[in-house]
Amino acid sequence: MNLRPLLDALDLQADAARTHADDLRAQIDDLQTRLREAETHLEHLAITRTTVTGLADRLPASPPDLPEHPDYPRILAAFNHATGPLRAKDVCEALGHELQPKNVEGTRAKLKRLVKLGILTEADTGNFARKQ
Repeated sequence: MNLRPLLDALDLQADAARTHADDLRAQIDDLQTRLREAETHLEHLAITRTTVTGLADRLPASPPDLPEHPDYPRILAAFNHATGPLRAKDVCEALGHELQPKNVEGTRAKLKRLVKLGILTEADTGNFARKQ
């Protein structure tokens, strides 16, 4: 019996298996490199999170958004020019509104809303000032 064809066929299969194993080793090396990069990135993100949360109490608080009404920026401008606390009537005059009860009450409601937002304080009843 001639074994040569059988041995040649085995050699071909062995070469193909070696080539396949080499390809798999190359893929494993590539995946290990990518895994190390991903793990390093995760470590950096964890360090960044720790740093940011550690500094969060030192960052200045962002001012709250003003309600959508054209009087609010004008009210704050009136307080920027004021030397002391203002009453609702004072703010009405600064805005150029007539001193009618509906205007004064509307302005008082806006001032109270600014107090709730933490922008103004109400030192005494009806006396509003810019929060320091």
